[in-house]
Formats: sequence, structure tokens, C-alpha cells
Amino acid sequence: MPDHQSRQSFLRVDSDDFLKATTAGVIGLSGGGSHVCQQLAHLGVGNYVIVDPQAIEDTNLNRLVGGTAADIEARTTKVNIAKRLIRGVRPDAHIEAFENDWRTVAESLRNCDVVFGCVDSYKDRNELERQVRRYLTPYIDIGMDVGKADSAYHISGQAALSIPGGACLWCMGILREQLLAKEAADYGNAGIRQQVVWPNGVLASSAVGMFMSLILPWAPKLMPVLLEYDGNRGTIVPSLKLEYMPKTCLHFAGDIDLGDPFWNIAKETSYGSK
Repeated sequence: MPDHQSRQSFLRVDSDDFLKATTAGVIGLSGGGSHVCQQLAHLGVGNYVIVDPQAIEDTNLNRLVGGTAADIEARTTKVNIAKRLIRGVRPDAHIEAFENDWRTVAESLRNCDVVFGCVDSYKDRNELERQVRRYLTPYIDIGMDVGKADSAYHISGQAALSIPGGACLWCMGILREQLLAKEAADYGNAGIRQQVVWPNGVLASSAVGMFMSLILPWAPKLMPVLLEYDGNRGTIVPSLKLEYMPKTCLHFAGDIDLGDPFWNIAKETSYGSK
């Protein structure tokens, strides 16, 4: 009888061994990150660097895969929930787990083959992409939002692949100076960003699809580097921005922006002085 790996043998003859040797970083383990960890484990990824400083709360239970009511009572950390989720599928997985702000353990990302960013703020996205690009490592970012116009709600989001040398989150318009400035001005007054489980799942699946397209190119072409999600229509499609994006990134073009494996964002921010 075929085993679970034979059912995905179309990826590559040696895909099982290749995935087992792969190291994935996942930063942020709530809605998006918990889905990503679950799917990577089912695919057979063998090594993980997972980072989140928080414990699960009641507000997380609507979207954090693997979290339970008992975890809320016990104040279980999101890192420990993710470890339990991964090892439930891959008991032999090697996991480096950090209950810290990711900046304080940024050098642990150096050995990752791909890093997933499942963070809430534009500031985190900006700094995490900068860090990962210094390691010449592909970075996959996911984000979603629920907006309201008049009396109607609209769910939107994106999955983006940032490859050193190629288009970055700034090129894609995901990061903009006005967004960073507005976020900084609203710091402390942002309230609770509305999130639900199914858009997180759609975007996480798209991000994992980008990962698989990148490391095991089983199809003739790589997936597009930017996918946009419309939760009201139930669609996720290549962004129209792709036609206008530069093929070579202009935001990370200098020697100081690329290829320094010892650079650490914590040394460039207030985290370096704590």
C-alpha cells in the first residue's frame, strides 16, 4: 500500500529526503504562522526555526491552529503549541524554538533555506525582510486585513515572495513610507485587528505553495511572486502589479544592503542596547 510520501512523489523522486533536510523559519505563530507550521510538517520538512514571544489568549482561539481551550487556561506559549503541532506529524523534527522578539535571535535565521514572515506590523515586515536579505535567503510574507466601507466588510490579503536581487516588498507596494508613518503615529491605539481562520488558511497555503515552487520546481514555471486575495469573491490571483514591477530591485542594490551574514537588525535598533 502506498505510504504518505509516495502520494507526493510527483514533486521529485528524492523529494522526501530533500524536504527532510530543509530548514524553514517561521516568524509569528498565530493565524498565519500556525497554518504554515502545520502544512510544512505534513509535507515532510525536517528542520524549523520558530519564533513568537507570546502565550495564547482567548482572542487567538478563532484562528490559531493547534490551540485549545486548555492552552488558554494554562497560558501555553505559541511556540510550544507550534512544537506540539509539528511533532504530532513529524516526531523526529529538529526545532529551534524561541519565546523572544525575533530581533533578539535574528542570527538563528542564518541557516534557514526560506523564512516565512507572519507578523502583524509593517515595521516588523520591513526589518525582517532587511535581515533575511542580508543572508541572501528567500523571504515569504503573508498578511490579511478586514476593512469596512459603509455597512459592508471586505477581506483582503496577499502572499509575497521576496528573493534577493528580485522585487522586494517595497517594489510590490506592500511597504510604503506613509504606511510606516501612520502605523508609528497610531502606535498604542491600533486596537485589535480583526482576523478569522479561513483567510489565514488560504494565504498560508499560498505561501507554502510558493515555498514548494521555489525549492522543488516541479512545474515548468515558478509561482508568481505576488498573489492577492479577495475574501469576498473567494479568489486569489497573480497581482496586476507584476506587470509594472522592476525585475531588479532598486531598494536593496548596494553592497551594504546585500550579503552580510553577520549583520543583525538588533544592533541597528533599540533592541541592540537592551
